[in-house]
Amino acid sequence: MVTKKKVRTGRVVSDKMDKTVVVAIESRKSPPLYKRILRVVRKFKVHDEQNEAKLGDLVRIEETRPLSKEKRWRVVEIVTRGEGAEIAPQTVVETIE
Repeated sequence: MVTKKKVRTGRVVSDKMDKTVVVAIESRKSPPLYKRILRVVRKFKVHDEQNEAKLGDLVRIEETRPLSKEKRWRVVEIVTRGEGAEIAPQTVVETIE
């Protein structure tokens, strides 16, 4: 029996670890009692073998066998690149008059 693997799409919120990124997946749910739409964000530690995913990227992830204590997902593809999160600070030039 072949089972389909779960596939999710989320945004990279941290890439500071080696071969691991943290992906936040946002969903909306409505509790029956309060009838409001709540934003629910879940974070997953995801395996990224080549360290290709950077902060702000939209990535597609797929479940896999346990790779470590908390990693059960791997990056399938980078859907879109994020907006340059690592921009060097501008240097301030003072002019003396």
